[in-house]
Amino acid sequence: MGKVYLVGAGPGDTKLITVKGLELIQKADVIIYDNLINRDLLNHAKEDAEIIYAGKQASRHELTQKEINELLLEKSKGKNVVVRLKGGDPFIFGRGGEEAIFLAERGIDFEICPGVTSAISVPAYAGIPLTHRHFASTVAFITGHEDAGKSTSSINWERISTAADTLVFLMGIRNLKHITEMLIKNGRSAETEACIITNGTLPKQKVVIGRLRNIAEKAKEQRIVPPGILVVGKVVGLRDTLSWFEKKPLFAKKIAITRARHQSTKLGTALSEKGAEVIYIPVLEIQPIKPNKKLEEAIKELKNFYGIIFTSTNGVNIFFDSLFENKKDIRALNNIKVFAIGEATANALFSKGILWDFLPDSWTSEGIVDILKTLDLKNKHILLPRAEDARDIIVEYINNHGGICHVIPMYRTVLPKKPEELKEKPDVITFTSSSTVKNFIALYGKALLENTLTASIGPVTTETLKSYGIVVNIEAKRHDISGLIDAIEAYFKTENKT
Repeated sequence: MGKVYLVGAGPGDTKLITVKGLELIQKADVIIYDNLINRDLLNHAKEDAEIIYAGKQASRHELTQKEINELLLEKSKGKNVVVRLKGGDPFIFGRGGEEAIFLAERGIDFEICPGVTSAISVPAYAGIPLTHRHFASTVAFITGHEDAGKSTSSINWERISTAADTLVFLMGIRNLKHITEMLIKNGRSAETEACIITNGTLPKQKVVIGRLRNIAEKAKEQRIVPPGILVVGKVVGLRDTLSWFEKKPLFAKKIAITRARHQSTKLGTALSEKGAEVIYIPVLEIQPIKPNKKLEEAIKELKNFYGIIFTSTNGVNIFFDSLFENKKDIRALNNIKVFAIGEATANALFSKGILWDFLPDSWTSEGIVDILKTLDLKNKHILLPRAEDARDIIVEYINNHGGICHVIPMYRTVLPKKPEELKEKPDVITFTSSSTVKNFIALYGKALLENTLTASIGPVTTETLKSYGIVVNIEAKRHDISGLIDAIEAYFKTENKT
């Protein structure tokens, strides 16, 4: 018999899932998830995991609760690890209790993995503490969306309206007018501070502030739609002082990353930390060249080389994979000068146990050439393991100055097998190489770039964009990921001042 885990996915921000929750997603054989979870969490699932969408969206359910229960029963057969992934916390208006009872009554082994509930985290991201010793000593969580099958409401409006200093209604957007009317009717002052928060903890977060008497009308004016929560109480007034999330430098900016999926994490994480909504549209995949006899022969003859020039992290990883496959380790690079084109490449080398000898000030091929100009290259053999389609500026300089450059194509950049569908227009599209430019245009055309900001990692990529007639709005002064992020942030900082 398998086991079912009822897992809280948190409120939206993927970093707010618990450590245990993430571990369960990673080991699950089956994941049954609701609409309110962040789909990015599913990227942590095993490649062979069965992933099933259960729906549970306002006014529309893909599966009924009965069907979900039966699905849990069916998938728990055998030795499956089944994760029932639910938004927020499974026991806070998430029907986790109902599903747990269903499993218990049928003898199915289960565990509960609590999640960070939106009732607490979403107000926190809006700068609203639910309790404060000067304003609120009590707080109540209330459903704003009762079971439609009930003949009468189970909410005691007469008692709840004034029983707690802070009231938090979950899933109450559609019933907002009714909720506010009932609170006022049952003794809550119409002047009580109130706010609606939608898409809480995400870059799309929107906060509408008002009073009980007018919050429903304000929400209608702002075209607020579910999901969202309503907070009622004096603590709402603290938002003016404590608002922090919306103040992030790239808050709500939609920024697209075109790098290969496996290389997008650092850039995506850094942009998210600054408040951006990251859109992943990888336009290339890295395809190692295998078999690669030229590389194998070069590795066998490493002792004959004066130096090795690494021009990318991909080159580092593929080279060392081949080195180890050929029963050699980093000792084979003894007495060989190691060149790294930039900080990311240098860090990749360090992770393999190699300290670089040369790192240019300008993290480009031209920077490498500047270093080569200071060296005597006569009769020196230099290994250049790189992409199949790369510029020859380094090769030409070495060969034209008495050296012998051995170029080893190790990988090629190819179009992805399944290109991502662009569901929304980005504010900024980032390009980190000429290949990302060429492949983006091959996949999506130039029209989208004509009305969207473009951000280039450096002059070579910029020239490629310009060769297609594309205006470059942002170019990194420091030609790496950190430099690109700094340039984007500086652009919007300047724009906000004008």
